[in-house]
Amino acid sequence: MTAMVHAPDTEGTAEPAARAATSTRASRPARTWALILAACAGQFLVVLDVSVVNVALPSMRASLGLSTTGLQWVLNAYSIAFAGFMLLGGRAADIFGRKRMFLVGLGLFTAASVAGGLAQEGWQLLAARAVQGLGAAVLAPATLTIVTSAVPPGPARTRAIGTWAAVGAAGGAAGGLVGGVLTDLLSWRWVLLINVPVGGLVLVGAAIWLTESRAGGRASGGGGRRLDLPGAVLVTGGLAAVAYGIVRTEESGWTAPVTLLPLLGGLALLGLFVAVEARAGAPLMPLKVFRSRAVSAANVAMFTCGSASFAMWFFMTVYAQNVLGYTPLQAGLALIPSSLSVIAGSKIAPPLMAKAGARNVAVIGALVAATGFGWQSTMTAEGTYVTTILGPGILMMAGAGLATTPLAALATSGAAPGEAGLVSGLINTSRTMGGALGLAVLSTVAAARTSGATNPEALTAGYALAFRTGTGVLLAGAVMMLLWLPRRAES
Repeated sequence: MTAMVHAPDTEGTAEPAARAATSTRASRPARTWALILAACAGQFLVVLDVSVVNVALPSMRASLGLSTTGLQWVLNAYSIAFAGFMLLGGRAADIFGRKRMFLVGLGLFTAASVAGGLAQEGWQLLAARAVQGLGAAVLAPATLTIVTSAVPPGPARTRAIGTWAAVGAAGGAAGGLVGGVLTDLLSWRWVLLINVPVGGLVLVGAAIWLTESRAGGRASGGGGRRLDLPGAVLVTGGLAAVAYGIVRTEESGWTAPVTLLPLLGGLALLGLFVAVEARAGAPLMPLKVFRSRAVSAANVAMFTCGSASFAMWFFMTVYAQNVLGYTPLQAGLALIPSSLSVIAGSKIAPPLMAKAGARNVAVIGALVAATGFGWQSTMTAEGTYVTTILGPGILMMAGAGLATTPLAALATSGAAPGEAGLVSGLINTSRTMGGALGLAVLSTVAAARTSGATNPEALTAGYALAFRTGTGVLLAGAVMMLLWLPRRAES
């Protein structure tokens, strides 16, 4: 009788426990993907704002009375702050918490978007763009770290990184279209104000779904290591100065004092940063991270690929408008297939990596992109949409998507747990600085070819030379990746 009495009780207790365990296991993937979605949404906003203002610049100039130089700084203020503070943002995420820095960065970015959208004077818009860049620099490293921390090493993490890369690439690709639609249908102010409702929704979702983590797996609460302030000042000042010098090249050339002074000064600060970090007890960027072949090679490769792919969007947009006569909205619509191809490339990469290895997929991506750049370099002033925008654009961006995912996976796989935010910031810095340098160099190449002429034939010749130069850069990058990158991501 005792057994008969107690058997039902045991069974009744076990069934709810089993159901609870099953429910927990079932809810875990849903929560993980919600977390990844929040992180990717933040990355989308960050990358989108690199390019979304391009088509709105003429309207901004008319509304705020900006000079030609001031108009250029609507772009430069964001990119310089973004690149200059990225390593600081990545290390802060490791020390103070990934969720906390994600929320701080996104909150700052959203608030600056409000200020920029409501600006009544040119200086107000430029200040808001700089603060946006600062918020993006805090936010961007946390997004990749959150993704890699949420998923254990293996195919699932590779797929998650592929999603992150695809969303980031889509942000850059969608900038022209989003900016064109908002400027044509509403006003230039909405290219900034659109961040407010989207940023607010992501903030709410992140506050609910993200869990706090720090370097070494520490949860929220407890003391944290102190930030290396001397290192932070040196690297931020150095990167910002180099970025400033790079963006001055298009207007003043590479040999002008206003270009050389910040470039050389920035390099000197970065050299001093390396010397300080080698002796610091708790460095901002432990130099030992570069002992990992995956980290060092992947960052150089990302820098190289970024130098070509960022410039592609600029030259395709100006070719469509200045030579083929497209409106801003038409130019944005024309690049939709390219936008979709970069997403497709990023999502195809993980299964290819499982079969061919991360290094080989990155090399294939660079070669596909180089093929597109070579095709684009045959452009003419009377080119058709299919042969001068659609076909080469799809190849260029599909290749960029294929290369980005394995490079991000290789870089983050080579990082120690306590340095995940740092390495995430480093790979983002490499891509951003590569893009800034590549655009400056290729713009100079194009300008030298046109020699000041503005007729369609001369402009086309300059753009074509820029694309031929980009082809060479990508081919050199493919060789470098084949020789230097490790074959697979480290577990």
